[in-house]
Amino acid sequence: MASTLGLRALIERSSGPLILPGAPNALTARVVEQSGFEALYVSGAGVTNSYLGVPDLGLLSVTELVSHVAAMAEAVSIPLVVDADTGFGNALNVQRTVRQLERAGAAAIQIEDQVSPKKCGHFAGKDVVSREEMVGKIKAAVDARLDPEMLVIARTDALATEGLEAACERAAAYSEAGADILFVEAPRTLEQMAYVVRTVPGIHMANMVEGGLTPLTTRQELGELGFSIALYANAAMRGAVAGARRVMEHLLTHGDTKEAADLMITWADRQELVRKPEFDELDRRYAADLVGQEASA
Repeated sequence: MASTLGLRALIERSSGPLILPGAPNALTARVVEQSGFEALYVSGAGVTNSYLGVPDLGLLSVTELVSHVAAMAEAVSIPLVVDADTGFGNALNVQRTVRQLERAGAAAIQIEDQVSPKKCGHFAGKDVVSREEMVGKIKAAVDARLDPEMLVIARTDALATEGLEAACERAAAYSEAGADILFVEAPRTLEQMAYVVRTVPGIHMANMVEGGLTPLTTRQELGELGFSIALYANAAMRGAVAGARRVMEHLLTHGDTKEAADLMITWADRQELVRKPEFDELDRRYAADLVGQEASA
């Protein structure tokens, strides 16, 4: 079961920015945890892409997101940082979203200031709500959480529509409203990234999107710029798709998978990943209890 505690401590004790890989489903969450990462990000884009097979255009419902978070929280023990898009409505909707996601197992919930339906932060044609409306959403999210250790992340997409200064002013206002972590989306240069962190005090998250608008930056460089979290929201999913394509190309070309073992994890590795030995032990334990009950009847 995913931990809802300790995310702030993980961030504070990390020797560099906390690396936060994204996962679109419980199986990928298992891979992230098994690889040694201490927290993971439930990517709204990743869930939308993998579950619905559509772009990140605000098409995912809160019910669908909550069900994915619950499954992932059941599958891993590391904290889940959940992308809740715009909060699925106004401030009242945000409160309900936060409560549902916190009950499902979220250790942190990210809310952004785009209009609904939102778009991927690295798509063109975005727009944002007023700063005042977003401040109300952040206050609603903070008031809604049951556990003060559950962190609220405020994301602004205003850099693309209002400019760098306005984005920083929004981030500062969201921090004052109670946001624990700040996320200015899609800066286009290292200078813009440095300016954000220098101008607005707080814990900052950088989004490393391969092929996106923000320059890919090393963990050391991000630390030197002042970022506390390095987000890789869809690297795992994109790698998985690349691997699946290689296997499918082999199957299409050869008509079988006899020589494709090096393209896939082993049967044993697969069962270990989904904890089959653990479930087998539970099955034996409860079967033994049943035999004991029948014998004493």
